[in-house]
Amino acid sequence: MGIRKIIILLGVTIMSVQTVAAATQEVALTVYNNNLGLVKDKREMALENGVSTIQFKDVAMRIDPTSVHFKSLTAPDKVMILEQNYEYDLINTSKLLQKYLDQEINVITKEQNYLGQLLSTAKTEIMLREKNGTIRVINQEAILNLEFPALPTGLITRPTLVWLIDTKKAGTHQTEISYLTEGINWHAEYVAVSKTNDTELDLSSWVSIDNQSGATYQNARLKLVAGDVHRVEKKRYPRPVREMAVMAAAGPDQQFEEKEFFEYHLYTLQRPTTVNDNQIKQISLFPTTTASVKKIYIFDGQYYENKIRVHLEFKNSKDKGLGMPLPAGKIRVYKEDEADKSLEFIGEDEIKHTPKDENVRVFLGNAFDIVGERAQKSRNQLGKRSRDEEYEIKIRNHKSVPVQVVVVEHAWGDWQIRNASHAHQKKDANTFEFTIDVPKDGETVITYTILLRW
Repeated sequence: MGIRKIIILLGVTIMSVQTVAAATQEVALTVYNNNLGLVKDKREMALENGVSTIQFKDVAMRIDPTSVHFKSLTAPDKVMILEQNYEYDLINTSKLLQKYLDQEINVITKEQNYLGQLLSTAKTEIMLREKNGTIRVINQEAILNLEFPALPTGLITRPTLVWLIDTKKAGTHQTEISYLTEGINWHAEYVAVSKTNDTELDLSSWVSIDNQSGATYQNARLKLVAGDVHRVEKKRYPRPVREMAVMAAAGPDQQFEEKEFFEYHLYTLQRPTTVNDNQIKQISLFPTTTASVKKIYIFDGQYYENKIRVHLEFKNSKDKGLGMPLPAGKIRVYKEDEADKSLEFIGEDEIKHTPKDENVRVFLGNAFDIVGERAQKSRNQLGKRSRDEEYEIKIRNHKSVPVQVVVVEHAWGDWQIRNASHAHQKKDANTFEFTIDVPKDGETVITYTILLRW
């Protein structure tokens, strides 16, 4: 549509309020896992004595205005905000035309200029009353420029906080403004390389910060909070359209300092960084470390039919090569092809927030050369509320090496294993497991009878 190509010329007007134009001296940004950021902005402000109106610009477009906290670091008890307005009615061509209905504007087309009173505006045309009374309808595709005498009140070029402020001590104040904003999130991503017959894992981690908050944070002191911070649910606004995605890589050194914070974990970047609007920034969380790992084959025939699921499991402990809190995120695993030493992708999974000294189990895919088969062999009703069931489970191994497989079974109600060909372990009220060895190019058969009561 032609209106999108219009160049708008505005006359100069004098604003009656004071705009805080001083650049940010220091900004701190804390990002949470649940689409939330805390911004702390320190600026130097020249404040007049008495009651005045201040415009504070360069705030996030998705700010929660009810969360704003302002204080003067110079004289905390001498400055008070009496009222606050969050102005987000941003200027555009359509709004300007609506504001100028019944007023005079200048329309410049390819042929000539038309000066007149704006009577109406539509998607495809503009209607003017010229000074001689002529009513002229102009197709917007023919318009080159629109000229307006001044910027109407009530329209702004960027989101702005407008304060009615009472100052008891005039002069230059060091101030701090903090607020919460939506539209910014972070998550961890892990890259792992399985090596040495899948007994060791090289593990490194990145954090990805996705900033769609509508603001850029220059040279910010960055902190990340890992944990489930409770928030009161409220109406959700549409997510802004992403315009670009930029990856910013960091060096291999340890960059974040980690510590416990309340019931969460806090990761503080040891240098300032710029987080641009509409950007995905990646920063190294910790350098590559080597951890002991174990490959586990699991057969759960009640849920996954004949598939043998392959997992890598490691303990997040110092003696195993780790021992740091691991934030939730996606882990991608690679393995080196011994023929040409290239890395090949072998699977990915999501891990939860994992404290130190806890196990991490990563599901990578289904085994090609190991097959499971589960069948019910008999069912004997003993009474109205009890029966016996007999099951047979076969695990066939077509690999050139023996394997160990964990066979997972489920039962509900009051149950008891009456007899079984192999030892089992009860995991919880509804789960028990058999851990069996299967020879190369061989088969192992499990049989058991279970008594069920309800």
